[in-house]
Amino acid sequence: MKKSFLILACLMLAMTGMAQEQKFSPEKFEADMEAFITKEAKFNENEAAKFFPLFKEMHQKQRGLYTKMRNYGKEKPATDDACAAAIRERDKLNMELRQLEQTYHKKMMQVVSPSKVYDAIRAENKFHRQMMKGWQRPKGGMQRPRGKRP
Repeated sequence: MKKSFLILACLMLAMTGMAQEQKFSPEKFEADMEAFITKEAKFNENEAAKFFPLFKEMHQKQRGLYTKMRNYGKEKPATDDACAAAIRERDKLNMELRQLEQTYHKKMMQVVSPSKVYDAIRAENKFHRQMMKGWQRPKGGMQRPRGKRP
């Protein structure tokens, strides 16, 4: 009886630990991304200290634009005129997003070399692709083979 209780208690603790590991942590995600970019772009401590405040500031402003863009995709407007206005607003927000990136990329190139900014941009994209692959889980068995489209 004591053994079965002990085994059950250990199993519950293990399951609780596994469940906690699977929760998304924005802080951990950001720290992992910074570490990955630092390694891939070969930033030294001084370069990372100059680069990442600008990087974080850019991402914070991007999140605001992404939120506005997402709001235009929630519900389809009732009329063609309203649809046209929503499309124009989304296009305007996309342009703002690109201008924001351009502004911050210029700022980043003033604090680290353009080569390292380029490497950091590529590293961020690579990091996001790797994270997305890790989040994909097959549902119900088989996945569609890569490279083949129905």
